[in-house]
Amino acid sequence: MKIVVNAQERAFLFQKGKFVKMLESGEYHFWTNNVHVQRCTLVAPLHKSFSPVELALFQQDSNFTSQIITQEVPDGMIALHYIDGRFVEGMPAGKYTYWNIVQKHTFKLYDITKPEVQEDIPIAIREKLRVGGLAVSFEVADTQKGLLFYNGEFQRMVDAGRYFFWGNNGIQVKMQFVKTRKQELLLSGQEILTKDKVGIRLNFVCDYRFTDCLKAYQEIDDVENQFRTAVQLTVRDYVSGLTLDELLLQRESIADELLKRLVPKAKEMYIEVSDAGIRDVILPGEIRDIMNTVLIAEKKAQANVITRREEVASTRSLLNTAKLMDENKTLYKLKELEYLERICENVGDISVSGGGDLLESLRELLRPKN
Repeated sequence: MKIVVNAQERAFLFQKGKFVKMLESGEYHFWTNNVHVQRCTLVAPLHKSFSPVELALFQQDSNFTSQIITQEVPDGMIALHYIDGRFVEGMPAGKYTYWNIVQKHTFKLYDITKPEVQEDIPIAIREKLRVGGLAVSFEVADTQKGLLFYNGEFQRMVDAGRYFFWGNNGIQVKMQFVKTRKQELLLSGQEILTKDKVGIRLNFVCDYRFTDCLKAYQEIDDVENQFRTAVQLTVRDYVSGLTLDELLLQRESIADELLKRLVPKAKEMYIEVSDAGIRDVILPGEIRDIMNTVLIAEKKAQANVITRREEVASTRSLLNTAKLMDENKTLYKLKELEYLERICENVGDISVSGGGDLLESLRELLRPKN
């Protein structure tokens, strides 16, 4: 029986089901047919090709042992696997066996019981570990601070940057992001009953920022939600003590008063409120209709006043003109000629009989008859 082993593989010889030895590349002849081989390429991971029992059996052959490399990764550790100096993969706890003939395999062990990935691991490798599910990452923006928690327990506050942490080590890593720039809080559609029992909806806005992020999140549970609730209660408490007319006419002063009331409450939460204002006051449909009716009536009254004022001025002007013409005959004649000119502009033909004066004849035409 002839068996040929190629240059890029090894074969494991069995006779009557019993392992005999490893065969290197070459041509082999056997007198009996009671032999068979298991083949494996020199680049295939042995721990994936054979079971741990089979590998232990093959290691009885010292020739096989001299051509392999085995790496054991204990619990709480991870191994970075390099082939010919190039990173290939991260390996969690377990036992790994490779051929060490055509490729050079090297390993670096790292402790993962401390969650943060070690700084000496290049960023490119850390990113590959994240993609492979062996690490997680969080990115803190320039406008943020990060609050780091292990298993729900606060650890420290971190600045802007990217941070990598080991996964699959039984430690849950959480990063809470806190904005350091000025933020806007909008309370929209707040339903409030005014002092005169009118139900309105109010949109209120304020600008704020954290003065001490660390203390705010360490000492106050869910500080942002508590601040929002404090703003809601302050707005409701103050606006409910005003009538609808006061609310509509004094929006600026109301905003200033609300800001004044919010500042000390926000300070207790390590928050600075810099501005506040009422964005919208939304009235019920019936109230809007009534106010529109009132507005229309007011505008009509204003229009009537203006009309009467113009009529009085016009009458006064006519009276003054009449007095002047009564006192000055020449002015009266000029005014008479002006009106005659206007009449003549609208008349096609004028026939005058007799030898009298033309202007006198025209005056006779216009003079009323008794």
